[in-house]
Amino acid sequence: MDFGGRDKATYVKETFNSIAGHYDLMNSLMSLGMDKHWRRLAVKRVGAKPGMHILDVCCGTGQLSLELGKVVGSEGNVTGLDFSQNMLEVAKYSLIQSSNPGNIRFIQGNAMELPFPDQSFDGATVGWGLRNLPDLRQGIREMIRTVKPGGKVVSLDMAKPSFPVFKQAYWVYFEKLVPLMGKLWAKKASAYQYLHDSAREFPAQDELVRIFTECGLIDSHFDNLAGGVVAIVTGTKPVEQ
Repeated sequence: MDFGGRDKATYVKETFNSIAGHYDLMNSLMSLGMDKHWRRLAVKRVGAKPGMHILDVCCGTGQLSLELGKVVGSEGNVTGLDFSQNMLEVAKYSLIQSSNPGNIRFIQGNAMELPFPDQSFDGATVGWGLRNLPDLRQGIREMIRTVKPGGKVVSLDMAKPSFPVFKQAYWVYFEKLVPLMGKLWAKKASAYQYLHDSAREFPAQDELVRIFTECGLIDSHFDNLAGGVVAIVTGTKPVEQ
C-alpha cells in the first residue's frame, strides 16, 4: 500500500484526523446501519458486566466505548485510547451528548506501547483498528499484556466473505462505491480508498484466529456477521498456573 512517502502510523493518523467529523455517518452508510448491532455483539463477546474495567483500543470516535459504558455502568469504567486527536474530540463530544451512565475516559496514546500496567483491565476490545497498526502482532500482545488472566481480547473488523457471488459483489461495492461515498460526503475519497485497501490486506477471520493463538490467547474463535463481511474474533488470556 502506498503511503505517499510517509510511514504507516503517520499516514493513518493524518487520514483519520482528516475524516473524523464524517466518520460515524460514513460508517452507518457503509454498513447500511448495521454497525451499532455489531458493536453490541462485540460488547457481549468481551464479557462486559457491571463494575468491570474495559479497555477500548483504537477507539476512534468512541462508539464502541459508549456501548461498553452502558453495560459496565457507574460502578465500572471504560478507557478509550486512540492516537488521532480529531477522532478523540468527536468521541468526547459524543460522550457529553449521550448521558451515558458509564465512567468513560478518552486518552491519546499509542496502541504499540499501551500506557497501562500489566493486568489493568478485565477485557479489551478493538473495533476496526488492528488493520491500521504498523505491527499487528505487537498490538495484540499489548492488549493481552494489559488484560487480567481469564479476560478476553476482542476484535471487530472487516473480514473476507466466502460465498462466491456475494464475495464478488461485496468487493465491487467496497472498491467502487465506498470511495465515491467518501468523496461525496466526506470530501476525502483517498481516505476511503485506504479503508478498502486496508480491508483487502487485513488477514481473513480464520487467519486472525491463528494469529490470536500465536500471540498467546486460548479458545480463539470467530463469529461471522453479514455473511462474513465483518467478523468478531475473540480470544481468552490464559489463567496463570
